[in-house]
Amino acid sequence: MRIIDVHTHPVLDHKGGTPAEVKKLIAHGRRHGIVHMVALGDVLVYGATPNAAQLRAINDENAMVARLHPDYFTAFVYLNPRLGERATMAEAERCAALPGFRGIKLEIANNASHSCMRHAAKAARTFNFTILQHSWSTTNIKDRIHQSDPVDTALFARRNPDVKVIMAHLTGIGFRGVLEAKPLPNLYVDTSGGWPEEGLVEYAVEHLGPDRLLYGSDLPVRENAITIGRILGAQLSAVERQKILFGNTARLLNLKLN
Repeated sequence: MRIIDVHTHPVLDHKGGTPAEVKKLIAHGRRHGIVHMVALGDVLVYGATPNAAQLRAINDENAMVARLHPDYFTAFVYLNPRLGERATMAEAERCAALPGFRGIKLEIANNASHSCMRHAAKAARTFNFTILQHSWSTTNIKDRIHQSDPVDTALFARRNPDVKVIMAHLTGIGFRGVLEAKPLPNLYVDTSGGWPEEGLVEYAVEHLGPDRLLYGSDLPVRENAITIGRILGAQLSAVERQKILFGNTARLLNLKLN
């Protein structure tokens, strides 16, 4: 069984970016059947609202990881839409010209319902990028200014039906998040987040179908043995399991893997 991990941070807190460390991470992944990872960057190393120079540094580290092992890593450009259209488009364009970039990572610079998100949507359309939006239930995290509740990420996807959006953290958005995503065919959900919750993966497949759920770990914050076990332990068919672990992400990002 082959696996693509759509939610990883190979460099975290300035650690993990040396060639030896990257090779060690790949060896770890391969032991778990992971044949490809999406690198999302060291997104919180400069706090919630990085400036243009800090974004560039984070994305340069991410580009280096993808450049070292293009067969194993796809990169997403990390953006802060609050910096405005010019800055957002400039950084997206810079990274789009680098090998390996296929998407945009958005964290907690702003809520996904904020008007500045139109800049991220424009970048996604211009460069055919998928957007992965950090999402978490704000009934648990009391910070609606920065944190994007499932309602907010769903609203962004609804406003931009031509943009492919991944709502991160299945176990952070919970059953309510699945229902928010359900009517939006351009909105996908990744399975990263906290500890597994019984029945949640099956519920997501029931309401989203097996084609809109993507395996993600949040490595190294979460351990692959647990996050893969959440899929293997769910009551799914072999076809559904393989779609979640590999096929859906390969199709969404147009990955041609041998």
